[in-house]
Amino acid sequence: MTHILMIAAENGTLPGGKVGGIGDVVREVPVALAQRNCTVSVVTPAYGIFGELPGATELQILKVRFGGRIESLKVYQLDGFGADMVRHYVLEHPLFSSCGKGRIYCDDPPSQPFKTDAGKFALFCAAVAVAINKGLFGDLDVLHLHDWHAALILILRRYDPSYRSLQALRCVYSIHNLAVQGVRPFAHADSSLEKWYPDMVYERKQLADPRWPDCINPTASAIRLADAVHTVSPSYAKEILLPGSPEAGIHGGEGLDHDLRAASDEKRLFGILNGCDYSPNSAPAAADWPALLQQMRRLIPLWASRNPTLASTHFIAHQSLSQLTDQRPKMLLTSVGRVTDQKVGLMRQTTSSGVPALHAALELLDDDGLLLMVGTGDPDYEQFLCETAAIYRNFIYLCGFSEALAQALYQQGDLFLMPSSFEPCGISQMLALREGQPCLVHRVGGLRDTVKHKRTGFVFSGKNPTERADAMVAEVKRAVKQFDKKFRKWQTMRKAAAAARFEWSDSIDAYIKLLYQKS
Repeated sequence: MTHILMIAAENGTLPGGKVGGIGDVVREVPVALAQRNCTVSVVTPAYGIFGELPGATELQILKVRFGGRIESLKVYQLDGFGADMVRHYVLEHPLFSSCGKGRIYCDDPPSQPFKTDAGKFALFCAAVAVAINKGLFGDLDVLHLHDWHAALILILRRYDPSYRSLQALRCVYSIHNLAVQGVRPFAHADSSLEKWYPDMVYERKQLADPRWPDCINPTASAIRLADAVHTVSPSYAKEILLPGSPEAGIHGGEGLDHDLRAASDEKRLFGILNGCDYSPNSAPAAADWPALLQQMRRLIPLWASRNPTLASTHFIAHQSLSQLTDQRPKMLLTSVGRVTDQKVGLMRQTTSSGVPALHAALELLDDDGLLLMVGTGDPDYEQFLCETAAIYRNFIYLCGFSEALAQALYQQGDLFLMPSSFEPCGISQMLALREGQPCLVHRVGGLRDTVKHKRTGFVFSGKNPTERADAMVAEVKRAVKQFDKKFRKWQTMRKAAAAARFEWSDSIDAYIKLLYQKS
């Protein structure tokens, strides 16, 4: 029986343990593996909160060499979470809650990217390596590392003699977000490789960033050192082998295409589509429009109260919501996701008519149509959405996030917008499809692998930014026309969307065969 240890920054099984797609995967993959008679353990930092959960049992104190001194970390096992044969562990240390209890990621200034997070995850990786040496997780066969936060374990495994026993274990590295690589200096900084592990002798070329040779790149290091490298959709696995070309809309390997091509040539790179949860209890019962309206009206004051001054985004949203009635909009468009260049860049892109694509799309909606958008992120993009909401009565931007609200939008919407510039896999489009909501998406990565043009949604592409913006607006026009004039055809599309399946069981077969089995 194979025993896999999942090592990650997020674990969606735990309350407050999820920020993005990593949390979803770490919640759902272990359960699917357990159904294949695998034993799975999951370990994350405790962030000052998980060790206080009901069912948390302190197992022992770990003594870990880090930063030239010995640090003490508490190890907890959490009972009552997840399925049988899945065990959840968390490690606690003051550094893990240095940005506030429960905060998984810290926001460092642009001049010092990843400074705080890199330090805390470097300690986390060293502590996990010590725990494996001590047999705390039992006999293991596979270490499955998720994104750059866990990548330093591969460096310790290769270069620190204290952790040489880890070389007997197969190491898998999953890329969830190649755009975030955790780059830090090798030395001469408080948060640097030689500060974290001062006694380690290493090969600089194996760990160096290809663009900044004085810096360590955890993601590049993991791609070079892992036994298997995994991306979360087949199309994205192909896209990242290409050099980046922003004008052509190719994000490629984010500077690591050479390393990724080497992994592909060595038959170590695999693209396996993430799955979606279709269990009967995966989503609450759908609410009606008046209930959704009340839910949004309750959330806006709550979000606004978190700051001493009233943000314009909340004021405008409150005003717009107060003007809506209990009569549902004729066509309800929805969008849920982080407000970043990846997710919103194409919406702000200027079309050939000289206006942003989002503005052109809103012009196509009837007066009784409405686009509801939920998410937070980049202040510049938040401001763009806020200004758009001030101009267009048929657009409401809710600057916050709520899982319950997101789920209600998946269930209530008629068309889900997800025009990502790139998308390793994406989960929002799968959740919308699951609820029978057709999706309008850019033909990239996991969106290309999950949404079928004119069958379960609308898919666009283009050779340059303007073409892509025009193509997005053209598909919105097609969708609105079909909804208005060919409603029976629309209902057929809704049924096809609801019937689409991306089962974890199919993906798990590939996990076991391609990622976990030694060649």
